[in-house]
Amino acid sequence: MPRAQSVAYDDPAALERATSRLASLPPLVTSWEIENLKECLAQAQDGERLIIHGGDCAETLDECNPAAITATLKILLQMSLVLIHGSQKPVVRIGRLAGQYAKPRSKPTETLTIDGTPVELPSYFGDLVNRADPTPEARRPDPDLMLAGYHHAAMTLNFIRSLATGGFADLHHAEQWDLRFLTNAQLSGDLRERYQRMSQEVRSAIRFAELVGAGAMQEVSRVDFFSSHEGLNLEYESAQTRRVPRRDGYYCLTTHLPWIGERTRALDGAHIEFFRGIANPVGVKIGPTIAPDEAVQLLRVLNPKREPGKIVLITRMGASKVDALPPILRAVQKSGEPVVWLCDPMHGNGQVTDDGRKTRHFDAIVAELRSTMAAHRQTGTVLGGVHIEVTGQDVTEVIGGASGVTQERLSENYATACDPRLNYAQALELAFILSGALGRTAGDLPA
Repeated sequence: MPRAQSVAYDDPAALERATSRLASLPPLVTSWEIENLKECLAQAQDGERLIIHGGDCAETLDECNPAAITATLKILLQMSLVLIHGSQKPVVRIGRLAGQYAKPRSKPTETLTIDGTPVELPSYFGDLVNRADPTPEARRPDPDLMLAGYHHAAMTLNFIRSLATGGFADLHHAEQWDLRFLTNAQLSGDLRERYQRMSQEVRSAIRFAELVGAGAMQEVSRVDFFSSHEGLNLEYESAQTRRVPRRDGYYCLTTHLPWIGERTRALDGAHIEFFRGIANPVGVKIGPTIAPDEAVQLLRVLNPKREPGKIVLITRMGASKVDALPPILRAVQKSGEPVVWLCDPMHGNGQVTDDGRKTRHFDAIVAELRSTMAAHRQTGTVLGGVHIEVTGQDVTEVIGGASGVTQERLSENYATACDPRLNYAQALELAFILSGALGRTAGDLPA
């Protein structure tokens, strides 16, 4: 079938060796973890849970280290605690990690200037496919990188599971929350007071639960994390797809929740054909160009049994194009097809600076989130949560927010391998904004 973003491996024998080895290795995740996530997603579909789906834009093999992993998990955990406080609901934590090594690109090649000479090279498609170094050898698709990606994903998952069962929840302690951004002059007095009050309430609730006893801390201290990545490289995904004992169907065991990107969601394409055949829950990114009937058809193709919690539609409209969302919501609602709705308020709001650096503006991210919440309230549909690109580190990649990042400051710590991410302060501020909006009208969501 037509295959968007296909990888042009030039050595079929090497590709066969790599995929055969991948197929023989143990699974990265288990079927019962996948089914557990599906149950959680079904509850979010009914408005009983919230979802925070976040992490790196593009993981790199070189950044598979304890500090980077812990920083990402810490901010996701702290954001989830703020959302638990605001919504009074349990939160499902899904990380864009342990496999987010492949990235779609708008063009298969790019022209780079090397030693003053323009050179056309294959685009960098992530460490699962090739390397970022601007040389012909580095940009050559290498099937052995799939094995390297598998091993690094396994190490990441092993570390995450160790943290989850070995006291990682201590990171929720109030003394480890970095709230310096609350003092920034860019915050109005009203917002500063609201955020400070909310953070104190979260801290007080945690301290009270700790005093009551371990049983009361179960939701806070038992840290369940699920992994997720874009299922772009079908050689990698299919090599780890198999039947498992005592269950029906096939499971893709590279991750709990694979998603299909905006560039690969064609109904007649290979990605839809592949992912409709697995038992995992599957995410699909949809933008403002999708027709309402096409969204309904996607659900019918990917979920013919109409299984709750099976399909997650991740809307990424852009702040100025959210008016395309209500017709999609109404069409899906009228069809009766089950779906979990997430808002990705980042990918539709990209901009490029004069010097060619990709960035986003915090105000646009909040504006899309506000408009998306309003659209769901107007149509009576359930917004299950958010999908964001975030790091727990102090990067300067997204403009705005109370952390005070300006366009002039982007170069201070612009570290992303691909798209700009919210830094620690911006992510926590976004959690405060969303938490404050839960249970209120979207018009009350602070800009």
